[in-house]
Amino acid sequence: MLSKIALVLATSLVGLPVTGVAIMPEISFRSAVTIEAPPAFLAPGSGGRAGMFSITSAETASSGAQTLSTLAKIPARSVAQYFASRPSAVDQLLAQPPPAQEVALWWGDLDADSQTALEIASPRLVGNLEGVPYAIRDTSNRTLLDQRISQLTALNYSDTGRAVQHTAHQQLSMLSSIAGALDSAPTDPKRTLVTLDVSGQGRAAIVLGDVTDADYVSFLVPGMFFTIENQMSYWVDAAKELYSQQQMWLDHFESKSAFIHNESVATVAWIGYDTPNLTNVGAIDNADQGRDSLAAAILGLQAQRGEDQPYIAIVAHSYGSTAAMMALSEYSFEVDALAMVGSPGSAATSVDDLNVRDNNVFVGEAAWDPIPNSSYFGPDPGSSHFGAKSLGVGGGFDVIMKQELTESVGHNQYFTPGSEAMRNFALICIDRSDLVIPEDEPSVHRTLARAP
Repeated sequence: MLSKIALVLATSLVGLPVTGVAIMPEISFRSAVTIEAPPAFLAPGSGGRAGMFSITSAETASSGAQTLSTLAKIPARSVAQYFASRPSAVDQLLAQPPPAQEVALWWGDLDADSQTALEIASPRLVGNLEGVPYAIRDTSNRTLLDQRISQLTALNYSDTGRAVQHTAHQQLSMLSSIAGALDSAPTDPKRTLVTLDVSGQGRAAIVLGDVTDADYVSFLVPGMFFTIENQMSYWVDAAKELYSQQQMWLDHFESKSAFIHNESVATVAWIGYDTPNLTNVGAIDNADQGRDSLAAAILGLQAQRGEDQPYIAIVAHSYGSTAAMMALSEYSFEVDALAMVGSPGSAATSVDDLNVRDNNVFVGEAAWDPIPNSSYFGPDPGSSHFGAKSLGVGGGFDVIMKQELTESVGHNQYFTPGSEAMRNFALICIDRSDLVIPEDEPSVHRTLARAP
């Protein structure tokens, strides 16, 4: 068993830059019987295509709400002093934030001077508090990014040890990757930095398009071995390709119908959790973090959109599919579609366990991908018993667009431009799953997980 797991993990590294010592992870299985309850319970609200939900955990709501109430009463001129005298206030508030809907109301009730004072005093808080308008979060996060890069660049490393120098250089490289991913050509969709954590290996989410009024919003959730430093630009490129594919299809449908006009999309290159590496990929802890962060991001979007809810889809890869299924089974919010590729499974036993409208769940498995069918974290979502629809990734020909579609091979080729996988992702994310090409049997069976 251990030799097969080692083969699975080692093979899945192909195509991704990985550094460090390869250590066999501790194996940690999780079943539907032993799965823990989510840290906060979510209750349904009303309105919108995917529905709106709010956190009702009394402990979480009370601590965060009290801090926001205090900030609302402080004069604008005293906001900076408040944070200076309470250095842990921001960490505590971001660790236990109030529901995004409450944050949105709180922010809207602040006068312009108080809002500006908060942006200046704590861009980290304003930029990462779900419920604050995305444009303001983008400005605050870019300010924080520039400030931290300037601080690291200005450090006098001659007075520090090697460990400090290494950490600082690594963090600077990570932040520079985010800054580079934000650069775009004038003809590209606008990019918005809606999440930024400058500590550790970092966290970030970059939106392509206008998430505040897009008809369709797609979250790209990565899996193991993804880091901000090495994969942020790649993930934004994947989001850009998905954006372009979706817009191409919408333009095509508009040209064929008098009832479709100016529909728009937004894609989110989301690396909102610490993805696992070889030392911890066998454990579920990082998926717990991904579950909570992804749920918060989607609830934040639903709170911001109010009665004008978009069609929300999740495209999840590898370990990210485990986190996504945990979010959709342990929280009570709902999305419109879920597409998973290279999935090691989760505690969910069928599509009925997932809060996805109309069981609109798709699974793709590439030839020679060692992860699918392993059921490493629970039932295989690609099995016939799970009830998901097939998502073709084996290549072919698009008879509508008259285009050749390339095949995805192995664990890391699902997001290749021009692939059948990307075509199908795009259609799923704009509610045209009727045009998704299912997988053919030969490709499904060419996997290392089924090798003897």
